[in-house]
Amino acid sequence: MYFVDTLEIAGLGNRSYLAGGPRTAVAVDPPRDIDQVIAAAARRGVRLAYVVETHLHNDYVSGGLELARVTGAHYLVPARAQVSFARTAVADGDTVTVDEGLVLRAIATPGHTPHHTSYALEDEGRPVTVFTGGSLLIGAVGRPDLVEPRLTERLARAQHASAHRLADQLGDEVSVLPTHGFGSFCSATQAEGSPTTIGQERRTNDALTLDADTFVARLLAGLDDIPAYYVHMGPTNAAGPAPLDLTPPELADAAQIAERLAAGEWVVDLRNRIAFAEGHVAGSLNFEGEGQLATYLAWLIPWGKPVTLLAETPGQIAEAQRELVRVGIERPVAAAIGTPARWVPEGKALASFPRATFADLAAALTRGARPVVLDVRRHSERTQGHVEGSTHIPLHQLHHRLDEVPDGTVWVHCAGGMRAAIAASLLDAAGRQVVAVDDGFAAAAAAGLPLARP
Repeated sequence: MYFVDTLEIAGLGNRSYLAGGPRTAVAVDPPRDIDQVIAAAARRGVRLAYVVETHLHNDYVSGGLELARVTGAHYLVPARAQVSFARTAVADGDTVTVDEGLVLRAIATPGHTPHHTSYALEDEGRPVTVFTGGSLLIGAVGRPDLVEPRLTERLARAQHASAHRLADQLGDEVSVLPTHGFGSFCSATQAEGSPTTIGQERRTNDALTLDADTFVARLLAGLDDIPAYYVHMGPTNAAGPAPLDLTPPELADAAQIAERLAAGEWVVDLRNRIAFAEGHVAGSLNFEGEGQLATYLAWLIPWGKPVTLLAETPGQIAEAQRELVRVGIERPVAAAIGTPARWVPEGKALASFPRATFADLAAALTRGARPVVLDVRRHSERTQGHVEGSTHIPLHQLHHRLDEVPDGTVWVHCAGGMRAAIAASLLDAAGRQVVAVDDGFAAAAAAGLPLARP
């Protein structure tokens, strides 16, 4: 009798797994905040015997080393991964017994990284589940371009071969449990999150339905931008991440917040974009705590820049800390809790900017206004259609390209509103007049705005 529990790491679009039998278990690709893995094992009443990594992750800091240290579990890492800490090196075909009758078997599946390894869970000799990390995903595969540009095509071909290896070795009924593919930029495309099997992937996954040349050409053509912080994740994981510290940061008053802004530090307001637009500390930036905080803050912030967090409750600060340590932003230098009126010196006004819809933008154009329309979506999104005459600067480049935004009031939009809010806060902090278009891009056509394709 075995179990598999899924741990959602929603902010990063990843999953981790706890699998085992009545007494012992294995953790697969654990997140940095290991307390949730320990709690899951406690709920099951099992001892953690093994911690395994499918690969050195490029999109988050692993908790594997610390989890193994704390629990006394064996730490299994692919043998070809170059690391600076003691671990149990795993090669193709190696097996470990997780519990009575329950075996974990390593299957070399290079492609996402050269050393990538999947793990088949076998119950009484019968494969029942395979943990595929960044290899075979739900309707996709992991990106092959995160290691070294010169290796990208070779790794893409390896992804195709690895997918076929899994399909050849495992039966159609075996469930496929990937780490990436639920919002992570480590995935070539995104999955819907529905359960899948080897048989389902055999019928629908390009890696298993297309010949190698066609698959590689399609995969390479569809690769999107790589978050800037990814360059720091692999080396951090190879060196062995430090134990995390989730103790609350020092509280800052209005004067200290002003000093930090004056020093060029980042002050990040975690409130929702509606509240931020209505009133905020001038110069602060809006990254919603309920959005993809870790991904976009880590992508945009100059690496190592001190960050102060502003939120309505201590719980929101704590949750943001948990999100940020997963991507190597170790500790906020300070935090403030409450309402924006408490975050500015007495007598100093709050800043604000208007929000609008695409219908409002169409109406403004009808009245003869000539606003600057700024599209902050990624290149791949813009190719599907854009507002005619709009300026395009992807959000992750905007901080370094503010001087390229034309003069005038800037109406900034994305695909749904969250990234536009971040962009609006960057522009507002730079002293620009801005309107945040908080609307789905499909509404642009419905509003009668002229659309074009590159």
